[in-house]
Amino acid sequence: MPAQRSLEQSSTFEYRLAQEAINLRLQAKGMPVGVRRTELLRKARQIDVAGEVNKWLTSPGLQPPS
Repeated sequence: MPAQRSLEQSSTFEYRLAQEAINLRLQAKGMPVGVRRTELLRKARQIDVAGEVNKWLTSPGLQPPS
């Protein structure tokens, strides 16, 4: 199990988020218009936003509240 865990951690959090968003969009692309497709696209967008928030939170210019 530890070997698998280290393999998962070899890519960055942002990369894993981006890959998941791509996978969700590919799944949605093959589906007819409907609720499930909309849910997949919404989830992909949420993951995009999570990546942006993570970039902002980990940026060196972020200042703590005063």
